[in-house]
Amino acid sequence: MEAIRCLADTADELGESPVWDPRDHCVWWLDNLKPAIHRCDPATGAHAEWKLPEFVGSIGLRAKGGFIAGTLQGFAVIEPEKGIFETIARPEPDRPGNRMNDGKVDRRGRFWCGGMNARFVETYEPSASLWRLDPDGSVHRMETGIIVGNGIAFSPDDRTMYLSDSSAKTVWAYDFDLDAGTIGNRRIFLSATNFPGHNGKVDGAAVDTDGFYWAALPYDGLLMRYAPDGRIDRCYRMPSSCPTMPSFGGAAHDVMFVTTARKFLNGWQRGVQRWEGALLEVTGLGVKGLPEPMFAG
Repeated sequence: MEAIRCLADTADELGESPVWDPRDHCVWWLDNLKPAIHRCDPATGAHAEWKLPEFVGSIGLRAKGGFIAGTLQGFAVIEPEKGIFETIARPEPDRPGNRMNDGKVDRRGRFWCGGMNARFVETYEPSASLWRLDPDGSVHRMETGIIVGNGIAFSPDDRTMYLSDSSAKTVWAYDFDLDAGTIGNRRIFLSATNFPGHNGKVDGAAVDTDGFYWAALPYDGLLMRYAPDGRIDRCYRMPSSCPTMPSFGGAAHDVMFVTTARKFLNGWQRGVQRWEGALLEVTGLGVKGLPEPMFAG
């Protein structure tokens, strides 16, 4: 039987990028807009927060300690407990209207990050790209024509990569070559017609060991599970109307952590919704995720 509880009631404006760290048995996540990074120990409920100097869209575990991050300027190394925030790459200095958003580490230790047009509400211009940061610090543009890059995930066999453009209401699947770090054969995996909610925007995502794609639909209050062929397998109505990203964790990787946001709530919703901007924990799903890889740089 599935159960949902509030793990940390942090009232995040834009909670994102939950990641389970086996080194301290804690879940870490972001409030992109505060901006801040959180840590919570599910066993004790102990919570800590560190302020960040700029917008951070996503984090991934880093083998040398701390996190690799997609930021306002590009890519950075973050070690919150040491007070380290070091920008290591600025791939688009000529495009100040773009910033990094959703990101994931692949199983060769590279960090993939979808950019976004920070003025997407005004322009809907597909000015952003999908980037790959390698352990040697080199940055590679892997896809163009993106408005808001989200939903990055890799299949368990490492043969498929998923990428969402939330504003285009589309999730694409690519053939993925793990060794070469390349993608190709882009095709539509999900479009607005696959979404039972009225909005159809996929934010963050995760893939379980069965190869099913879990997606947060923040404007519809839904957590979805899609089969590898795009078929809807499960649909959960979340206690917060703005879930933003699911991620597997826990010692057995059978717990799902889901970030939420207050930013997208209407004026009348603020202050009355249960667990708005909280980190949620979902148990009893009967499925498992894979351990999160670590950035090798």
